[in-house]
Amino acid sequence: MQLEIRPDPAEVGRARRWARSRLAGAGIRDDEPLAETLVLLVSELVTNAVVHTGRPAVLRLCLPGKKPEAAEDATVRLEVADASGRAPVFRCADGDATGGRGLALVDGLADRWGWSRDETGKRIWCELDRCAKNEESGAGRAAAAEFEGLTAYEVV
Repeated sequence: MQLEIRPDPAEVGRARRWARSRLAGAGIRDDEPLAETLVLLVSELVTNAVVHTGRPAVLRLCLPGKKPEAAEDATVRLEVADASGRAPVFRCADGDATGGRGLALVDGLADRWGWSRDETGKRIWCELDRCAKNEESGAGRAAAAEFEGLTAYEVV
């Protein structure tokens, strides 16, 4: 599943709505911690692509099927591809800054994340494991609560 994103900040809200509808279609409830976390990650990565590249991007989601036995321990993958080949750049955000923490949130909330160059630019991806252990632990929510002390990265 993919959604083409225009280089317009209003696209971030559209991307969140699209992700919520895809999650619902995969049987992932809106109030599940996985859904809340994934929508936040969509928001951060699409915002980075729109704000820092000024170019169109593509949002992709790989979701588990609807069968409960297949979906319970599945991995959800989110990917944003843009036409800028520039690497994520280290950025320190002080306590009063209104931005600059996006990838620190991704790092704290995702089970895995990374980026790579491709023939048209780059892809930034992250994965969330959908298993009861991770949902009950609240590790991602605890990391989000503590993100102010983390070093932030900016995607340009």
